Amino acid sequence: MIKLVDILTEGVYDPGIFKAVFTAGGPGSGKSFTASTLFGMPERIPTVSAQGLKGVNTDTALETLLKRSGLGTDIQSMGPEKYAQAMEMRKKAKKQVGAAMKSYINGKLGLLIDGTGHNANKISIKKKSLEKLGYDCFMVFVNTTLEVALERNANRERVLPVDIVKTYWNDCQQNLGKFQSMFGASSMLIVDNSTYKDFSKQVKRAASEFVRRPIQNPVAKAWIKKELELKKS
Repeated sequence: MIKLVDILTEGVYDPGIFKAVFTAGGPGSGKSFTASTLFGMPERIPTVSAQGLKGVNTDTALETLLKRSGLGTDIQSMGPEKYAQAMEMRKKAKKQVGAAMKSYINGKLGLLIDGTGHNANKISIKKKSLEKLGYDCFMVFVNTTLEVALERNANRERVLPVDIVKTYWNDCQQNLGKFQSMFGASSMLIVDNSTYKDFSKQVKRAASEFVRRPIQNPVAKAWIKKELELKKS
């Protein structure tokens, strides 16, 4: 018979517990490809990675809603009325993903948070909030040339307006220094993804080591200690 205490404390041994990985990079940078290569996250339906990180991706949720509505995913070609509808669906997607993320955090589960990184302040706020809850945080900054970003945007399923791609790309470049200060050298990777190719062993090792290394955050350490004591009792 399974005891309730076992159900409550089995999370202590979950892979990726109390680990949060942020990905940053402009549209078309290949963040999904990077997450798949470095952490084993499925590209099409990012649910949970091979390393136990739960996917937090508003864009994927938005694409699903757009397809179901019949609007299609080519946002660049939408007229004003359809574009307004798409933006309302984006708000709905954010709400859905926010609720899912809240449940993951309540379960102390590992997170892989996909974002463009054009707003450094939002990432800073989210990082500080997670750290207060016990999470160790890490960032993978996915870099490309602007030309590559524009080309990939034009060829992908969810096409964004060119001016948005350019604005977000420039914002990300300007925020790179902020992210380096925010996360520190030992908790950040900068990868060049201008051409889709396998990443070096050193890059893969650095990403994997973050998920596997012992938890550093004292809040998480205290929680784990308490849960293990409960389990013994």
